[in-house]
Amino acid sequence: MFQLDLKSGVPICDQIVNGFIRMKALGLISGGDQMPSIRSLAIKFSINPNTVQKAYAILESGGIIYSVKGRGSFLSDDESAHSAVISRAKSDFRAAVRTAHELGLGISEITEVINDIYKEEKKC
Repeated sequence: MFQLDLKSGVPICDQIVNGFIRMKALGLISGGDQMPSIRSLAIKFSINPNTVQKAYAILESGGIIYSVKGRGSFLSDDESAHSAVISRAKSDFRAAVRTAHELGLGISEITEVINDIYKEEKKC
């Protein structure tokens, strides 16, 4: 399970959405897996259940999860869920690159960071 950083400035709802997307992308959860209940997640993180509900609504509108009345929410196992995860990753990457560019990093510095990440990955 992921952790929330209440001091990061990133809305808690977004952290929940990104946490589940990251878990799916890494294969830590897979299609058909049941999501934690809204109440249990709210208790685990000591947050308002409405925040968890909002995150689940965002995940559902993106096709990443689906709800079954009376049974809870489940991770989608279809291609649209995978596409939504990839789309979110690309969007996050674009935002990070845009921020780096706005802060003055050139394309060579951004490319160097990307190469470093892939080099670190090969070492593992």
